[in-house]
Amino acid sequence: MNKYELMYVLKPATEEAERETLLEKYKGIIEGEGGQVDNIEEWGLRKLAYEIQKETEGFYMLMQFQSDVDVPTELDRNMKIADAVIRHMITRIEE
Repeated sequence: MNKYELMYVLKPATEEAERETLLEKYKGIIEGEGGQVDNIEEWGLRKLAYEIQKETEGFYMLMQFQSDVDVPTELDRNMKIADAVIRHMITRIEE
């Protein structure tokens, strides 16, 4: 299994219940494929460096996990579909 880091930014108008739902959904994708979530950090509402989709702020989330190579592709597909996600990035952590 490889180690990955997922950073995603949600629209500032996203309700806390929806943020929790998305977090559980992404955790479920990872754990459903035999992966393991190591760490989750909520960075909160922060100013964006530049405007994205007419938004100047975003709610930042950081997740570190271990999984097979197929999981990041599935997470990427799900995040592109989600309306609340304005930006995301998945990187592999070298050991």
